[in-house]
Amino acid sequence: MVSNRCKLAVKEELKKLGLHFTPVELGEVEIMEVLTIDQRAQLKLGLANSGLELMDDKRAMLIEKIKNAIVEMVHYKEDMIKVNFSTFLSEKLNYDYTYLANLFSEVQGTTIEQFIIAHKIERIKELIIYDELNITEIAWKLHYSSVAHLSNQFKKMTGLSPSHFKQLKNKRRSPIEEIGDENPSKSNMNENGTS
Repeated sequence: MVSNRCKLAVKEELKKLGLHFTPVELGEVEIMEVLTIDQRAQLKLGLANSGLELMDDKRAMLIEKIKNAIVEMVHYKEDMIKVNFSTFLSEKLNYDYTYLANLFSEVQGTTIEQFIIAHKIERIKELIIYDELNITEIAWKLHYSSVAHLSNQFKKMTGLSPSHFKQLKNKRRSPIEEIGDENPSKSNMNENGTS
């Protein structure tokens, strides 16, 4: 549940069932009542119809919490944290980072670092498209050590330099829900610069 559309869909399904809940956050919601088997089935079906999934598996829920913490930090925080992501995730989720990293790699088939990079690249695309910040400002905002580091990582992931991407007329971005779910070595763009 990583977008406002997802949050609205979850709220709607919970209201249909007459359930009371705390505010819906990225990836989780606390329901005040104990769900009956029938309510759980109805909720699961309603969420599935919206392309969402009710998670019961603790490992899967932890993976979603990791993803949501990364999405929130990269896409929704005005200023990214200045601590490294391993410290941030450990503190936010109250788990040792090594455990989180191993679980994520085992289940997702990619590393947390690659997932973060994929989201940072998508955020860079967004900031380039908005055209409010130059590449130096974007590098600073996303805590890259240099513009060269940002440019190299961007080119490795997209096949394009940030300046070439900016020149493209048909600037396409990936939906947040799809970022990091593919092989991180694959480019999101073909040789013509389109998705």
